[in-house]
Amino acid sequence: MVFNKFEDIITNLTVSSFNETAIQLFRFQYKNNKIYRQFVDLNNININKVKSTEEIPFLPIEFFKSKVVVCGDEIPENYFESSGTSGIDKSKHYIKNLEIYEKSFLQCFTDFYGNISDYCLLAILPNYAEQQHSSLIYMIKKLIEKTTAPESGFYLYDLEKLAEKLNELKRRHQKIILFGVSYALLDLAEQYPLNLSGSIIFETGGMKGRRKELLREELHLKLQTAFNVKTIHGEYGMTELFSQAYSDGYGFYKCPPWMKVMIRDTNDPKNIIGFNKTGGINVIDLANIYSCSFIATQDLGKLYENNSFEVLGRFDNSDIRGCNLMIE
Repeated sequence: MVFNKFEDIITNLTVSSFNETAIQLFRFQYKNNKIYRQFVDLNNININKVKSTEEIPFLPIEFFKSKVVVCGDEIPENYFESSGTSGIDKSKHYIKNLEIYEKSFLQCFTDFYGNISDYCLLAILPNYAEQQHSSLIYMIKKLIEKTTAPESGFYLYDLEKLAEKLNELKRRHQKIILFGVSYALLDLAEQYPLNLSGSIIFETGGMKGRRKELLREELHLKLQTAFNVKTIHGEYGMTELFSQAYSDGYGFYKCPPWMKVMIRDTNDPKNIIGFNKTGGINVIDLANIYSCSFIATQDLGKLYENNSFEVLGRFDNSDIRGCNLMIE
């Protein structure tokens, strides 16, 4: 099967067709992605015997730090890069077709929240805005471009101006999305508490050393109280993925139809465990057509019967087992 269009991947996906497409994409990436093929071979996997998503080997996310994880021999010019304290710490996701990423995040946002043009989107992402290759910044920029409200945009460090705009938008009954990193939202909440009832506030995580780390529940309660909203929304995405899961509150995320979360045993990474058990988060992202769609993240989580999931923490490096093949 040749994968040319994102629409070909997501059209009329069911549980059965998701599994079938995932198997076909696994074989496509085994054939065309040198790094993934080496990883599969080192795990002694016979690709012809892989009949279910549970049998597909998941590539440890650390490979994106030291390897070029891409289909084909040519290294694309475009790439997304994770944040990090040095070049060694950063992952690179090379992009053969940027249009796939745009279609994925736009379709995903529309499925969860409706037409972006109905909203005014304001973003306080000062640390991300300094990164030229941030996938999050790229997504937010494109979403801002698709809004019709002239006030949409990035408000980096000017919290007073942001508060004035939010008050003005609220008086006009404009639908609002406020997207920000934890420490910036907390600064705004403490310095300019606002009545933003009915608005959507996204907290993307990360104090980045600017403030004391808080438990998610404590942070969200502070934001809910300061902004008079019932819940704080969240987005689960990363440099190595083209798709995002969204939470409309309380830290429970749901995936779009072309993305699936599975939980692996922390002691046996090849073993996929059931619902209500804590383990490592594996992600199948069918939009990752030309890199790798099967990623073993460093996040710990739990999956529930309604296919929502929680992120409960991260592995310590010493706790990661079975993920050191080929990693330099």
